[in-house]
Amino acid sequence: MLDKQSPIPIYIQIEEQLKQQIQQGDFPIGAAIPSERELTERFDVSRMTVRQSITNLVNDGLLYREKGRGTFVASPKVEQPLNGLTSFTEDMQSRGMVPSSKLIGFEILEPDSDIAEELQLADGDKVYFVERIRFADDKPMAIERTYLPVGRFPNLNRDSFQGSLYAMIENEQQLKISRATQRMEAGLVKKEDADLLQIKPPAAILMIERISYLADGQPFEVVRSTYRADRYKFTTDIKR
Repeated sequence: MLDKQSPIPIYIQIEEQLKQQIQQGDFPIGAAIPSERELTERFDVSRMTVRQSITNLVNDGLLYREKGRGTFVASPKVEQPLNGLTSFTEDMQSRGMVPSSKLIGFEILEPDSDIAEELQLADGDKVYFVERIRFADDKPMAIERTYLPVGRFPNLNRDSFQGSLYAMIENEQQLKISRATQRMEAGLVKKEDADLLQIKPPAAILMIERISYLADGQPFEVVRSTYRADRYKFTTDIKR
């Protein structure tokens, strides 16, 4: 029941009740919640109040809407801290999820000038271009487009990218990964990426570019990733 004498706004009380029901499993992942009309009658409030509550839960990633069908409980977002350098495989395994990849592109090519500059390549140097869809528990999470210098890794092939790239570099290549710089921004998914990620445009995405370095200070990787914003969120510890 709502406490209409409380200083807490009614729409927040409704949010909290719905959130509690989701957490308790009354509404399992993928299940539809009651319609706005049903919730309006249940709580004896205006439809505008109910709509505000639902919109806030959608914005928080707990619910998602499908036009003409209703509002459904979303899968929990994977939370990745930004204060450590881990591979996608390591990150998913640390959460008890099963990581996997689908290789959709592999070729050797001459890089664009910005990639060549970021990898500190000379004129004529080639790179591997590797395109993979990354999955957690068989659900698509991200598309990774990776550039690696052929001169640093002369013997790679398609089979080299079936598992963790970082494990391959450190265990098979016997190289030490040291650090990375990373840039992040929000955007809207492109049609071709939406199909690969199994989302409907226009959907929000997180775009991340990472430049990773070996212990000798040389960059060995540029990776441009497109993450599903409805499945992923990033956290960091900030100290004054």
